[in-house]
Amino acid sequence: MDHVDKILAQWMRERPDLDVSAMGLLGRLARLRAHLAREIEKIFTEHGLTSASFDVLAALRRSGPPFQLSPGDLMATTMVTSGTMTNRIDQLEKAGLVERLDNPDDRRGVIIGLTEEGLKRVEAAVTDHVANQHHLLECLETKDRQALDGLLRKLLAAFE
Repeated sequence: MDHVDKILAQWMRERPDLDVSAMGLLGRLARLRAHLAREIEKIFTEHGLTSASFDVLAALRRSGPPFQLSPGDLMATTMVTSGTMTNRIDQLEKAGLVERLDNPDDRRGVIIGLTEEGLKRVEAAVTDHVANQHHLLECLETKDRQALDGLLRKLLAAFE
């Protein structure tokens, strides 16, 4: 039994008229997300990053050479507001991991690019992050991981 089973048992005792099976599934997803987030954040901290800063650096890295995106493209990729993105870019620029460059396609705008240090940092962080992700899922057999991935994809598609 896990913590959620105990909560469900209490609800079933107190409110046997309710079907709390969805509560169990969603409760486990929420608790699992919190556990995983803590473990993932540890890796980013080792590289002097947060999940938010890694998100921006990873988006730039995934874009391919020359590792540059407009602030609008970064907002779309990371799904944050304009103010949040500006704050993240400001912090990363202060840390020397990104730079603002003139946008050759729009003289009024800028392009955000990885600095040499930013590229080195994200390369090291993503390598450790991927290894950590595999470690976090090693309790599941490959077929179980694939089944879970398929079910989560189906659930996510209903929202997106």
